[in-house]
Amino acid sequence: MTVKFWLTLYACSAIAPAQYVGAPVCGSCHAERVKQQARSEHARALRQPAEHALAQRFPAGFTFHIVAGHEEKRVPIDWAFGAGDQAVTFVSQLDENTYVESRFSYYTRARGLDLTPGHPAKPKTKWPDAAGVVYRTFDPDAAILRCFQCHSTGPLSLGPHMEIVPAELGVRCETCHGPGEAHVDAALIGNLSAARGAIQNPGRMSAAAEIELCGDCHRKPQQGETATNWNDSWNARHQPLYFAQSACFRKSNGAFRCITCHDPHGPLRRNGAEFYNAKCARCHAEKPHPVLSAGSASDNCIGCHMPEVSPRPHLQFANHWIGVYREGAPLKPAR
Repeated sequence: MTVKFWLTLYACSAIAPAQYVGAPVCGSCHAERVKQQARSEHARALRQPAEHALAQRFPAGFTFHIVAGHEEKRVPIDWAFGAGDQAVTFVSQLDENTYVESRFSYYTRARGLDLTPGHPAKPKTKWPDAAGVVYRTFDPDAAILRCFQCHSTGPLSLGPHMEIVPAELGVRCETCHGPGEAHVDAALIGNLSAARGAIQNPGRMSAAAEIELCGDCHRKPQQGETATNWNDSWNARHQPLYFAQSACFRKSNGAFRCITCHDPHGPLRRNGAEFYNAKCARCHAEKPHPVLSAGSASDNCIGCHMPEVSPRPHLQFANHWIGVYREGAPLKPAR
C-alpha cells in the first residue's frame, strides 16, 4: 500500500493525473448518476471546513486554540474529513513536513465536539502533540497520505508549501470505476465497445473482487495469518472485514455482496427496516422464521442479525457479520 501512495505522489504529472477526468466530465453523459452520487456520503467525504454542510457547527473561525505548557497557538482547520453522518474529524498542516489530526472531532449525535477516537483523554502538554496526533507527511508508512487517498479521488499532488493537494474532493466516480480518460476518448469517437472495455464496472465484478475494492478503504477481509480481535468493538466499523465472515456471504456463491444492499450511487439508507428486510427475504422467504410469525409488523432482520455496536461515545455501526446473536453480545455471533 505504501508504495502505491508514493508512486501516486511522484508519478509524472503529464501522465498519471491526465488519466482522471473528474465527476463533471462523467456527468456530461451520466448526468443523473453523477447528480445522485453527489448527494451521497461518499461524495462528501472530504471538504475544506467552510464548504462543509455542517460548517456552522464547527469551531468558531475554523480554528483551534491550543495551550501547550507556556505556549499558546492557533491552529487553523485545513480539512474536514467525513460527511458528518456520524462524525467529522479535523486535519491541519502544521509545517512543510507535518500534519496533525485534531484532538477533537465533531459528533453529529452529540451536536458538538468530543475526543477523536484513539486520542488520549489526558491532553499532552508539549507542542505539537497537544494539538492532536501528529503525522509526518513523508513518513514511511504514509499514514496521512492514506487518509487523503481514501477520502478523495485520483492522484494526490504537492502544493508550493508541500501541502497535500487532492485531485478531486470526496469519493467520486473514478474511485470505483477507475481513471476515465480512455473511456471518454473512446465514447467521443463513437466506439462504444471500446468505451465499455476501458472503464471498470464493479457491478460486473465477482463478489470477492467487489469486497476487495470496497475494502481498499473500508478494510479488506482478513488475509493470511493476520489476526483480528473480534472482541474489540472498534473493529466492527470495518464492514468488509466482518461481512466476509458471515455465512450469508460465504454460502451465497457470489450472489450476495456489498451492492446487494447498498446503492453505490446513492446516500446510505438509515432506519430502512422494510427496505433491508426485502433484501433478506430474497433468500430467506421460503423458510419460516423460528421466532417471529410470518408477516409480523415487528420484523426487523437487521436489528437482530446485524446488531448496532457502539465502540466509542456518539458512534454506532451495524455489525456486518450477519448471524444469530445472544442478547447483550453484539460483537460476535453465537452461530
